[in-house]
Amino acid sequence: MYLSVRIDPNSGFCFGVIYAIQMAEDILEEQGYLYCLGDIVHNDEEVNRLEKKGLRIIGHEQFEGLRNEAVLIRAHGEPPSTYQRAMENNLTLIDASCPVVLKLQNRIKSSFDRREKIFIYGKHGHAEVLGLLGQTSGEAIVFENLDELLRHELPTNITLYSQTTKSTESFYSIKNELISRGFAVNANDTICRQVSNRDKDLRRFAAQFDQIVNSFKVKCSYLFPTHADRIVLIEL
Repeated sequence: MYLSVRIDPNSGFCFGVIYAIQMAEDILEEQGYLYCLGDIVHNDEEVNRLEKKGLRIIGHEQFEGLRNEAVLIRAHGEPPSTYQRAMENNLTLIDASCPVVLKLQNRIKSSFDRREKIFIYGKHGHAEVLGLLGQTSGEAIVFENLDELLRHELPTNITLYSQTTKSTESFYSIKNELISRGFAVNANDTICRQVSNRDKDLRRFAAQFDQIVNSFKVKCSYLFPTHADRIVLIEL
């Protein structure tokens, strides 16, 4: 029996995460340890590898009490309050915030300064979204789907943003639905194409094979709802 195995050429971490990992490894080689505010990546295997090299994952509560240390800011970015606390506690921030996220933060801050009514399509509690909310002093409205958005009392003029990893198709569907209901929508497409294009790329790649092996079963099930039996979940 002949078995052909191919790896998706688009698999792996995005450039923002790769940059953060490289920064962490460089500092770990120099000083032997480094604090990181939150998991550097959503991958237990990689986090464990870096922890063995000396990476110390901390939460915001530990960060509040830390003094005179260097702390890595991961690709998700952080709200202004994190930078303020770092100054107060004499912390050196190694800022590995993704450039796409930083650009989005700056655009949201500009919209907020213009007193626009800001709505962010994203996941509640996600680190990136918390950083975006911080640009508006917590005043922006976060929603995960159209139904949730429509439960709010919406202004006539809406400024719409999105978490960088959301679906472009869903973002524009929400925009078009709002316009059809008579709202004036200033839609700012700041979605990372490297991430958003993976859905389409993965569909094309997986369609060539009889079996799909993945460590993220939820994502695969979402992409192939009628072919769930083709998905094999493995623990890497």
